Amino acid sequence: MTFEWNAHRFSGGVLALDLANTVVFRESPERSLDRFSDPAEVTRFAAAAADFRQGEWGNVEFRPPLSEREITGLIDMREAINRLFRTAVHGGGLSPAPLSEFLRLGSKLVGDEPGDQALALPRPSRDGGQISLAAASFLSGVRLFEPLRLERIKVCPNCHWLYFDESRNRSRRWCDMNVCGNRAKARRYYDRNAKQMVNGHV
Repeated sequence: MTFEWNAHRFSGGVLALDLANTVVFRESPERSLDRFSDPAEVTRFAAAAADFRQGEWGNVEFRPPLSEREITGLIDMREAINRLFRTAVHGGGLSPAPLSEFLRLGSKLVGDEPGDQALALPRPSRDGGQISLAAASFLSGVRLFEPLRLERIKVCPNCHWLYFDESRNRSRRWCDMNVCGNRAKARRYYDRNAKQMVNGHV
């Protein structure tokens, strides 16, 4: 089923986390949904990411994976990103096994880039050029290793997405206040009214 890759789908704040968030409700297996179960969505995600991540990457085109091997490489990187940073959020730092897997996969991805390409960490001043979506996601993740950035990664309590909290005092609670925040408010309102109705009939 086709859906819109809108601003909400890029609530992660950086490309690496946006890629991880193409699976919704990761911490509730019975509700988990993989947006890339339709391979056509991978190409659509890459095009939308080039637009929504200009503040991180500048004017860059993300090449979507075309072959089965490239798609597998992207999915493997997505899962490595998720394991590494979700473990960091819950455990307080980068763990050796997830970090090793992330770096191993990333090394292969950047090695597959054209030999004349000058690779670098994301920067908004970049103007033009191409990079594979998988390699760009890896480099986006590497930039999150900085301690002051790593401590700003959080997990949304509603949809379980990873997101980068850019608020001044790191007080942001939801990946997107207009979506998950409002849903949580509505749920609290419903629960409060339901409780009052039960108490009123006692």
